[in-house]
Amino acid sequence: MNTTQSIQVDTVNAVVIEETNFKERSTFSDIIYSLRSNKGAVIGISFLLLLVIVALFAPLLSPYSPIAQFKDAILSPPAWQAKGSIHFLLGTDDIGRDILSRLIYGTRFSLLIGLGCVLLASITGTLLGLISGYAGKTTDYVLMRIIDIIMALPSLLLAMAIVAILGPGLVNAMIAIAIVQIPAFVRLTRASTMEEKNKEYVTASLLMGASWPRILFITILPNCLSPLIIQLTLGFSNALLDVAALGFLGLGAQPPTPEWGSMLSNALQFIQEAWWIVTFPGLVILLTVLALNLFGDGLRDALDPKIKK
Repeated sequence: MNTTQSIQVDTVNAVVIEETNFKERSTFSDIIYSLRSNKGAVIGISFLLLLVIVALFAPLLSPYSPIAQFKDAILSPPAWQAKGSIHFLLGTDDIGRDILSRLIYGTRFSLLIGLGCVLLASITGTLLGLISGYAGKTTDYVLMRIIDIIMALPSLLLAMAIVAILGPGLVNAMIAIAIVQIPAFVRLTRASTMEEKNKEYVTASLLMGASWPRILFITILPNCLSPLIIQLTLGFSNALLDVAALGFLGLGAQPPTPEWGSMLSNALQFIQEAWWIVTFPGLVILLTVLALNLFGDGLRDALDPKIKK
């Protein structure tokens, strides 16, 4: 190859690389524009960012320690009610702990548990889905029958059974919820893998001698990420609800941990005489799940080419 031909090849390669980078930038710009154009997604993202800030700076934002007890202010109502105190804006619980402080610190535990659950479920489910979709035949049959058995059981009931076996606690609740969420990621990844593995770029990789781990994780997986990212956001909201449900049943975080679900469980007997103990943790759970769903819907609209205008 002479110098002229070498220069031409380098020029063509440079143009191809530039076009690829431009397409990637255009795709990213389209996603950002789509999210910014979706009011629900903007509201959801804004609220989630607020929660992250609260979780990171909880010691600075919290007026008191979440386990500090004020014996002279037991069941104190919110500040705007009669007999309320400006020192306890959202009131206190049955042993004199500040509700606002416990909600702020509870943001850390709830978000951390939800994130841990969905990450554990997504990694395990994606790996099993890739293997099941690519291997096929006996491996696919065995894995999918196991997934069918898990999906045949009510998710909360299965999580309760797993926690009952492992014992109550944050870590065990996280493992139980992750196991419950694995089937969704397995089925989603398996369907995408079965669709992608017969395409020409995968065949070309096989002909070039690529190993099966490279084909799975380098060639196929990047083309399956869009639905998985959407499932991550929706799975996060489901994980938060399941964590709160287990905490409410006394199988999740144990006292005095300031977790939203356990706060509801401790306040169950005071629903009529102290409405604020139940209302504020329940409202925070509601708003957080709603924000995650709004963000997930907006992300689906941005990533799904069938929905784009």
